[in-house]
Amino acid sequence: MTRRMVTAVVAAALTMLALAGCSNDPLAQDYLKGGTKNYISGSGLVEVAKADRAAPIVFTGTTDTGTTLNRSDFPGQVVVVNFWYSVCAPCRSEAPDLEALSTKYRDKGASFVGVNIYDTADTSLAFARTFGISYPSVLDGQTGTVRLAFAGSISPNAVPTTFVLDKKGRVAARILGELQGRSILDTLISDLIKEGD
Repeated sequence: MTRRMVTAVVAAALTMLALAGCSNDPLAQDYLKGGTKNYISGSGLVEVAKADRAAPIVFTGTTDTGTTLNRSDFPGQVVVVNFWYSVCAPCRSEAPDLEALSTKYRDKGASFVGVNIYDTADTSLAFARTFGISYPSVLDGQTGTVRLAFAGSISPNAVPTTFVLDKKGRVAARILGELQGRSILDTLISDLIKEGD
């Protein structure tokens, strides 16, 4: 067997293993086939230079556990804000990466907040249990106030969308669509934690 054939066999095996984990999830199957059922597609990273960042984002919302959450609850911290909902296949796919990074940066200068744009509290909490999400999610489906706070030239116009706010609460980066692995978001968070005032 040639080296090229071995590489092809290994790649096929890894693909089959990856797909096997989603074999019982019709939404994930549709997504892996390129479908767009139950989400608004989009992709791309936008970074905003420090000198070009707009005013701090100010938002308040009620979490799926019934508590009030404000951007001001995270003074001096980098805040990662992920817009999602439970039947969004790429939201499911990226959930483990978001949780892993949330755990990595807990007590190290960064916090994570989910913004559920559709679901009820029970559905949001069920998603958190299923995917082991430990950070809070604001319920924004009825009010849209958090989405409105982010509206503008760099708005959350796809689901999922992930924003990274600098220590002053200004948008420093937006990832439109599913995270393509942890490394890009990891680097953004790390760089912003190190960034001076």
